[in-house]
Amino acid sequence: MLMFLTMSSHLYAAQDQPSHQQPLKIQSITLPAETAIFKSSSLPGYKVAQQKCSICHSADYINLQPPGMSLKQWAAEVGKMQHAYGAPINEEDIKLISEYLATTYGSAKLSEVSAHTTTTPVSQNKSDARTILANNACLSCHALNQKIVGPAYHDVAERYRDLPQALNTVMANIRSGGVGKWGNIPMPAFESLSEDDLRTLATFVLKQ
Repeated sequence: MLMFLTMSSHLYAAQDQPSHQQPLKIQSITLPAETAIFKSSSLPGYKVAQQKCSICHSADYINLQPPGMSLKQWAAEVGKMQHAYGAPINEEDIKLISEYLATTYGSAKLSEVSAHTTTTPVSQNKSDARTILANNACLSCHALNQKIVGPAYHDVAERYRDLPQALNTVMANIRSGGVGKWGNIPMPAFESLSEDDLRTLATFVLKQ
């Protein structure tokens, strides 16, 4: 019994000793540059997909879907992005994106979709900046005064507001998106925004 008590006391004493483990080191990784792109199309849903689908996932996600999906199946899949996951797309976006995906990646023929053959950007009613930001999930990646995924709008304003072509430069950057100006994370293009909406957004950003 004495031996058992002695061994037990040593065991508890050892457990009470402070840990001498090495502190954890912060590790970082660099992801490869995005190379996946949406297949080109004359349908307006092509640009809407570039703009809005790229907010949440790579174009590679499209190739993970079953091949040969019909227009009805693609419409259900795109609709799920809005209703289940909160994607910033409206009913017209769902229609245009579904037609594009069904004819470009699925089994639908151009004759099955509406007569949308122009590449003219989808127009929107003129909105205030906050509405445009919400409709396009801009605040998922940006904040006014701190970096999230992309730069803070205040930092963008600091960089560009004193340039002679500040407004046009920021409008062009929003329209075309890109990578490299603020790091390695790409920003999707917002080519379907109207000139009025681009100007409204750029003016808002430059005032921060």
